[in-house]
Amino acid sequence: MTIYLDNAATTPMNKDVIDAMNKQMLDNYGNASSLHEVGRKAYAQLDKSRQIIADSIGAKENEIIFTSGGTESNNTAIIQTALENKNKGNKIITTSIEHESVLEPMKWLEKNGFNVVYLPVNEYGQIDLNDFKNELDSKTILVSIMYGNNEVGTKLPIKEIGQLLSNHQALFHVDAVQAYGTEKIDVNENNIDLLSVSAHKIGGPKQLGFLFCRKGIKFVSLLKGGEQENKRRAGTENVPAIVGFSVAVKDLTDDVKKQYRLKFVEYKQKIINFLRSNNVSFEVNGTLDNSLAHILNLWIKGISSDVLLTNLDLAGVEISAGSACTAGNLQPSHVLMSMYGNVDRIQQSVRISFGKQTTNNEIDNFLDVFLEVINKLKG
Repeated sequence: MTIYLDNAATTPMNKDVIDAMNKQMLDNYGNASSLHEVGRKAYAQLDKSRQIIADSIGAKENEIIFTSGGTESNNTAIIQTALENKNKGNKIITTSIEHESVLEPMKWLEKNGFNVVYLPVNEYGQIDLNDFKNELDSKTILVSIMYGNNEVGTKLPIKEIGQLLSNHQALFHVDAVQAYGTEKIDVNENNIDLLSVSAHKIGGPKQLGFLFCRKGIKFVSLLKGGEQENKRRAGTENVPAIVGFSVAVKDLTDDVKKQYRLKFVEYKQKIINFLRSNNVSFEVNGTLDNSLAHILNLWIKGISSDVLLTNLDLAGVEISAGSACTAGNLQPSHVLMSMYGNVDRIQQSVRISFGKQTTNNEIDNFLDVFLEVINKLKG
């Protein structure tokens, strides 16, 4: 039996999502851009799904652009808006712990004449707002800061940054890929202009996400072709997948998210208490107080994460050493390097992440295996 605790990488698809997608593929196969009845039926489903998703973040229906996922959403938000607004300035502010789908577009923009500032973080993965204030100036055209980190879970001060930008020309982009499944997010309360989300992090299908783009923000489509998605994203919409995505979103009410947060915090505390009571030498990477509830990153002192993960995998336990997007990369985690700069700590850290399907019994079984493997490797 497999114990899956790598939900920050991806989540199992919800059964109701699969059922909804299957029904759409069988009964609603039309192209949403076609004018005949079959096309109109597909468009109606697309329209309905868009409204459900818009409502989930307090947005308007015409502010949702469907994309292939978080990477495309981040690339579009960063590259296209920077190019569109380069006549106003060339400065962009981000952090040193962003996801690669933010950092790589930033590197591309740097090569093309933009000045990108990477705010440093402390040992808890948190930026200093004074650093942000000092960097914000009349040449700043874009700020891109993640809601919560995908490796250690630290939540960034999104509301405070939004307030600081409320009367500034800079657009505010937030990568909410990890946060959307557990956090209550309102783009208006937080003064967010652009927000990225991925479906497969909440029990939806892969290769699908959305970009919230506040009405009035202009940019040319990253993909050239047709005029789908209000001319913001060319390509025929995957209506069955989008309907499935909307089903996953509809299941995630604010009350449900709160229940998940409470459950996941209990799991975190149970793991920490267990390790302490069994004299395991470890430290939490980041913080428990201001963190995404489903992510727990631990430094298991003296044990290589690669060796630990291999032995756990053989025992039927699936966790990770960090972002799945950097799997196979020989470079140490840029997130942990920014926080600690300690190579031993980085190479001995693992990420445990929970999902809606995670049970208390699974956590108990995981802990038994975890301790057994740690003791074997220590011995």
